[in-house]
Amino acid sequence: VWGLFSSGCEADLSLSLSLSLSLSLQMEDIIARMQDEKNGIPIRTVKSFLSKIPSVFSGSDIVQWMQKNLNIEDQVEALHLGTLMAAHGYFFPISDHVLMLKDDGTFYRFQTPYFWPSNCWEPENTDYAVYLCKRTMQNKARLELADYEAESLARLQRAFARKWEFIFMQAEAQAKVDKKRDKIERKILDSQERAFWDVHRPVPGCVNTTEADIKKSSRMKQPHKTRKSVYGLQNDIRSQSPTHTAAPEVKEPTEDELRNQIQHWQAQLDRHRLKMSKVAESLLSFSEQYIEYDPFFTTPEPSNPWISDDVTSWELEARCVSCVLLSSFFFFQGI
Repeated sequence: VWGLFSSGCEADLSLSLSLSLSLSLQMEDIIARMQDEKNGIPIRTVKSFLSKIPSVFSGSDIVQWMQKNLNIEDQVEALHLGTLMAAHGYFFPISDHVLMLKDDGTFYRFQTPYFWPSNCWEPENTDYAVYLCKRTMQNKARLELADYEAESLARLQRAFARKWEFIFMQAEAQAKVDKKRDKIERKILDSQERAFWDVHRPVPGCVNTTEADIKKSSRMKQPHKTRKSVYGLQNDIRSQSPTHTAAPEVKEPTEDELRNQIQHWQAQLDRHRLKMSKVAESLLSFSEQYIEYDPFFTTPEPSNPWISDDVTSWELEARCVSCVLLSSFFFFQGI
């Protein structure tokens, strides 16, 4: 029975992971068709005031291509599919952090295959700190931090205060490498890197497509994605390519361990528990009963002579002491 139970859980998890990977591969197949030189979406360089926008296409181009090549008649369905692919980071708007498709003249750009979800990215917070720190070093209006990014940078700086010097050095090295690239290439790579982080650290309120199911992850006892360092950060050592941390082997529970776990949860179910409302009601009644005797809430009368100039309390205690002494004298005289 225990073997069937554990094998059933593993089968469910493997099926879920295979479906997720299959979905990514299907979307990547569509992206490859979109990028085809003959039958794909026309990619062009747009001239704007005093600058050029390289390797872009419009949102209406995507919708029209889907309706023509994917046999989609409904425009709403094409927009939904395009938004789903944008949310996974396969293409992105060049001037917005919100990853969604609009059927208008908004310019989009394809993501590099290096950052595709099929590579099972799970970037670390140190990578995000390096990226944000590098953005602050580049004097470009398009690279200015948004409000939520500035808050994230401040939070990460507090969290990694001890190793922030190392993070700053990595960001500085990355910025120097970027400056050596061609201007157009650098502009494209900056937008692709920003889109990657918009997927993994999205704008507050947007859907995070990289979140794992907590229940499934707890059953597996390990995340389903491979931890990679985007900038080659591992144990404070910089490498030339992203590193893969090998996942620990999961040991299947034995029959005795499963039996003990079931007994533990049955004992937890048999424990007597009270509703939170009942507990709060009892606590309030107890507090109301003894609040007049609590000097923190009710000022004692007379006041405490140690924190005020009133000595009435000491005078009363002195009288009580004299009365006790006088009573003791009468008691011994009677004996």
